[in-house]
Amino acid sequence: MTAENSQANVRRPIRELPDELISQIAAGEVVERPASVVRELVDNALDAGAHNITLRLLGGGTRLISVEDDGGGIAPDELATALKRHATSKIGSLVDLESVMTMGFRGEALAAINSVSELTLLSRMDGQPNALALDGQTGEVRPAPRAVGTTVEVKELFFSTPARRKFLKSDSTELAHCIEAVRRHALARPDVSFAIWHEGKLVEQWRVHPGPEGLAQRLGDVLGRDFVAQSVAVDYHAGPLHVVGRAGTPDAARSRPDHQFAYVNGRFVRDKVLMHGARSAYEDVLHGQKQPAYALFVQIEPALVDANVHPTKIEVRFRDSRAVHQAIRHAIEQAIAAPRSQALNDAPELTLHADPAPRALPESASWRQGSMGLETRFEPPRFERPRVDGEQAMADLQALWAPQTSSLGPAAGTWSAQEAPMPDWPPPAGAAPRRDRPQTAHAQPIAPGQGSHMDNSADWPLGRPVAQLHGVYILAENKQGLVVVDMHAAHERIVYERLKNQLNSADGTGTRIASQPLLIPATFAATPTEVATAEACAEVLTQLGLEISPLSAKTLAVRAVPTTLAQGDAVELARSVLAELAQHDASTVVQRAQNEILGTMACHGAVRANRQLTLTEMNALLRQMEETERSDQCNHGRPTWRQMSMRDLDALFLRGR
Repeated sequence: MTAENSQANVRRPIRELPDELISQIAAGEVVERPASVVRELVDNALDAGAHNITLRLLGGGTRLISVEDDGGGIAPDELATALKRHATSKIGSLVDLESVMTMGFRGEALAAINSVSELTLLSRMDGQPNALALDGQTGEVRPAPRAVGTTVEVKELFFSTPARRKFLKSDSTELAHCIEAVRRHALARPDVSFAIWHEGKLVEQWRVHPGPEGLAQRLGDVLGRDFVAQSVAVDYHAGPLHVVGRAGTPDAARSRPDHQFAYVNGRFVRDKVLMHGARSAYEDVLHGQKQPAYALFVQIEPALVDANVHPTKIEVRFRDSRAVHQAIRHAIEQAIAAPRSQALNDAPELTLHADPAPRALPESASWRQGSMGLETRFEPPRFERPRVDGEQAMADLQALWAPQTSSLGPAAGTWSAQEAPMPDWPPPAGAAPRRDRPQTAHAQPIAPGQGSHMDNSADWPLGRPVAQLHGVYILAENKQGLVVVDMHAAHERIVYERLKNQLNSADGTGTRIASQPLLIPATFAATPTEVATAEACAEVLTQLGLEISPLSAKTLAVRAVPTTLAQGDAVELARSVLAELAQHDASTVVQRAQNEILGTMACHGAVRANRQLTLTEMNALLRQMEETERSDQCNHGRPTWRQMSMRDLDALFLRGR
């Protein structure tokens, strides 16, 4: 046995740790880098009612962090108490802890920061003749000049723990983290101005934006005007939960998740439930591994969320996480469902505000109450938009979906991919040439006078079709200029959404997915977590069209699956659902599997490339795009159309220069 091992086995007496060591251990959880100090001090400033907050930094925050506010200040006899561990004015009982609405409440930050730095606390309340400054190391209090409010100066961070200081990055990197910490606060508080100074230079500033439009203006200031222009407003109520903010359009998706901001009662959080709910809303509109951009602000009754999960308060725990997940998902789905082509003619200004009073849920919506009063299975009403010309659009629709003639088959409301497959072009060898279609694969212009029913084309967002290019793209003219449409991708989304609506209608009330019993149950070896989840969530599984029951202590049997997935891998589906159900809302797994099948059907049922379309067919496709949910992308996430304005076209030919 080595000397080190023998020394480690020597029994040491149990004793209390000194207060200084306790504070430094606690500081390891609260203070990771200068940005952690900035976050905690700005939290305190906001809780004090500040309207103006100024951050001054030296050396990226390692040499100096100074946070100045114009809040209510600290009473003279409470200055010394403010630096003690677990000393706070924000809670006083368990009831207060369970309904906390302030940014801070644990009473750890100032004590932790003071233990690893040289801290000075300077504060003045209204009515005091002068401010008082407290030296955190010596406890000395002296008069000092200052207006009403508080200043916290933190010098030489980690001077007492040099090993921690070695882990810090360069000054520029630490500065970037400090700016990001303030940026997260600024997004949620447009009523507060923020200024950041580094080495005597102003590096960032966000001014106050009062009024109902303040949040939209602050989002534009912090995230950029492009984010506001390429996003849609979110305003959604579900029981005691209210979600507002902006959700980026699929076209604005990014390669990294650096524009994803979620707030709960004004506090920035990194919560898996919220992130997964947001991601699932973009399930079939994002291409590849693109990441959506969004800024969501969730207001919920404080008793229904636990913020006392981690010392940094960046994690929360919901009483009914599944209900919150569903609410986030439906909030974004409803926001991004409407085709953006509808906004082309009106071009409304993109604004965002939260309604002062909750809106009633639509009468066509259905829900059932969960354990916390939130809707746990909410189905939004079908998106409907009035047609510009209903009779003509229906006639055009029949022409577009006709297999061989210009008057084809079933009405639009009952069409399915199997009933009206679109033939490939060119026709098989030896077949008689089609007389109702052009026989060339080049651009087919529309002759003057064709289609008198298009006289009202100025009212159509996607415009009037003027040509078909190489049997792949439709060229249309609208008020803004030229619209280019990928006809296969566009028709694929139309067919896909129609199949989804037909499936939902076939499910009856929508409260559960139709299931089909398996002749021979599919069994598999299950983990203890999977067995426990299957037993605890039997009702939810039934709603999803699944019947999973224990066969033994370590074996589960799949006895029924959703009807539309009867030919799939039952075991793989069951494992995926149980894994998701243990963490989030498992309905997305079933829907994803169903949508993959419907997507394949839609792809085969959509009009093919090189299929020559008549004017009537092209017009029908454009009108359906304007009325179909999520028609801006196909179900693989590719864009279906692009707008080229007259300014873009003029720039190509140097007009006006």
